[in-house]
Amino acid sequence: MTRCPQARICLIEDDPIMGESLCDRFEIEDIPCDWHQTGAAAAEAIARQDYALVISDIRLPDMDGGALFDRLRARAAPLPPFIFITGHGTIDRAVELLKLGAADFVTKPFDLEQLLEKVRALGRTVLATDPPEELELGVSDAMRRISALLPRVARHAATLLLQGESGVGKEYVAKSFDRLARHSGSCPFVAVNCGAISEGLFEAEFFGHEKGAFTGAVRAKRGFFEQAHCGTLFLDEIGELPLAMQVKLLRVIQKHQLTRVGSESSRPVDFRLVCATNRDLKDMVQQGLFREDLYYRINVIQIRIPPLRERKEDIGWFARRFLAEVREAHGDAPLSFSPATERALAEYPWPGNLRELRHAVERACILSPAASLEPDAFFGEGLIETEPRGTGGSLSEYLQACERSYIRGALGRNDGRIAKTAAELGISRKNLWEKMKKLDIAAEDAGDADSSS
Repeated sequence: MTRCPQARICLIEDDPIMGESLCDRFEIEDIPCDWHQTGAAAAEAIARQDYALVISDIRLPDMDGGALFDRLRARAAPLPPFIFITGHGTIDRAVELLKLGAADFVTKPFDLEQLLEKVRALGRTVLATDPPEELELGVSDAMRRISALLPRVARHAATLLLQGESGVGKEYVAKSFDRLARHSGSCPFVAVNCGAISEGLFEAEFFGHEKGAFTGAVRAKRGFFEQAHCGTLFLDEIGELPLAMQVKLLRVIQKHQLTRVGSESSRPVDFRLVCATNRDLKDMVQQGLFREDLYYRINVIQIRIPPLRERKEDIGWFARRFLAEVREAHGDAPLSFSPATERALAEYPWPGNLRELRHAVERACILSPAASLEPDAFFGEGLIETEPRGTGGSLSEYLQACERSYIRGALGRNDGRIAKTAAELGISRKNLWEKMKKLDIAAEDAGDADSSS
């Protein structure tokens, strides 16, 4: 289907954050869009413009979106397809409108990808088909799709949300986005693990402070926002941000200004924002744990990075890359993997994903004197735990057993120190405690857990 150059979308949304986010996404997808914040303004525009599609909130400040639909249905001119945005309180009304001829509806909080699928299905606009810039993110179909999408996202988007398990490579994708988006080599990339900052230090760390702002502030300091000015701010584990900081983050994103702790004047800041999480932010919104307005502001583009067990083609590819990096750093490292090792690596579920694979390759290179790495270098006694292979049971139980083994090994390597172990695993201390509780790993046994691995 070829996109008609004249086809446009009419968006009717009074919420400025949601409206701006939707417009940003349509712009990225090269879909022309006119945004109106009242039903009256939209009605005038629809009378003048032949829109391909109308996306309208049901609750508008001056009229019901359904009433606007009824008014337009009564006129002689053809009516474009309508997609309604509805909250839980107006679902019945949306169903009524479907019976009257509306094309579809989405329920808040909705998935932008789902909305785009509905837009594609309804007709006269499609995504741009510019040839993708080649990236090296993997060889699996899933990672090739991300590699093709990321250059276009980097050209247009100021925000990006990455979702995936710990260790899948979210920071690597964030750095690739930054590299593709930057206009000069001097642009900063500032990575922040939100789960590693104590709640009392959030404001000073993010906003910075003036000299003497509090006890111990012996000099002025730029916060993360200022450090990322004209570059990219990468917020890992965004779901760990307290609600109070979520409000302040949203304000900085919207106003492009901040005030340091202890200062009375504001400073301009401008940065691209990449957020990453291994949690379901949409579910957190419904539970009241994450602000809905911030969710829509950062969820303009969401990319899910699948775990290694879902893209086995990437395991050998990354393992060979990691081996080449070790050889470059240490000239006496082994030269290759044996065929048996390639098969064994592909069969292992890698609960720690790329982070675990990298560490395993490094350890095997150190411990093996041979020119070709054999399975024993990875799966021998005291290395990657193989006991879960014979446990049977469901896939969920098997993966939990692998995760339990991996966390116990990390605790053992770090003498049971929670903060150091969490840093190695790339998760917050809170997340590590939660996983230990879920997997029945006792804190007092951590120092003795699989210490040889």
